[in-house]
Amino acid sequence: MKYLITLAAVLFCTSASANPRVITDIAPIHSLVSQVMDGVGIPENLLDAKTSPHGFSLRPSQAEALADADLVFWVGPELTPWLDRALEGLAGKARTLALIDAPQSYRLEIREGTTFDAHEHHDEHSDHDEHSEHGHEAIDPHAWLDPENAKVWLALIAGALSDADPENAEIYKKNAKRAVADVDRMTRDISSRLSDINVPRFVVFHDAYHYFEARFEIEAMGAIALNDATKPGPKRLREIQNILKEQDIRCVFSEPQFNPRLIKAISSGLDIRIVTLDPMGTTLATGPALYGGVMRGIAEAMVACLE
Repeated sequence: MKYLITLAAVLFCTSASANPRVITDIAPIHSLVSQVMDGVGIPENLLDAKTSPHGFSLRPSQAEALADADLVFWVGPELTPWLDRALEGLAGKARTLALIDAPQSYRLEIREGTTFDAHEHHDEHSDHDEHSEHGHEAIDPHAWLDPENAKVWLALIAGALSDADPENAEIYKKNAKRAVADVDRMTRDISSRLSDINVPRFVVFHDAYHYFEARFEIEAMGAIALNDATKPGPKRLREIQNILKEQDIRCVFSEPQFNPRLIKAISSGLDIRIVTLDPMGTTLATGPALYGGVMRGIAEAMVACLE
């Protein structure tokens, strides 16, 4: 009897540990993966939402977690080149999936200049080869802010999890199908809310919202910092100040990860509102609901400032 109890315990522990160990790079991707894994397991996330993904160094504990992972879901080297290097250096058993590099992903080029021309979106949906290796900097990495990409990625995540864990494949597929329906409903709600804005005239802190703008047809006039949040130089700041003065800008959108003093300085003396956009979900609980909260939060902030 004691032998049978011990054997049963061993089998239970083996079964309980059979679920794949999954790691994600940022909170919005963690949210999508969490939705697909609901009822099976919980993914681990490398970066908390308050940390900018553009510049980061892995801690030893995070490197160890990557080495022990079965699956790594991440946006791609365009967003986190430091993670690309870490994954190359950790030649373990993990399967890695750079979501933005999937053929089905909708990709946009990084916008050039301080100001943007409305509706000029260059889709790199299928031209992946020409941007490989030396072309990562040409692609805007903030692709999770397009809900159509989220739907594509949910299916890819479910497929990769099903391959790694066939016993729970049906759960992953059902969860992904439900999550896609939620994204569709969210997209309709956001479109309805943003339709109330007649003439959107705003500037963002850094050019992180191209996908959101393109999907919902609400265009920024320019960005203070570059796409990778690099600190702007004096020339760019002068150009932004001219835009604020001459283009009847109503709002400048800041971000929680960056110091707002720069925005306040260049908008001093002007009748401009400063409102926070949060593309990473710094104020939201990490988990399945975060992605929808991020998207709805951006929409609501825009409506509140621009309506």
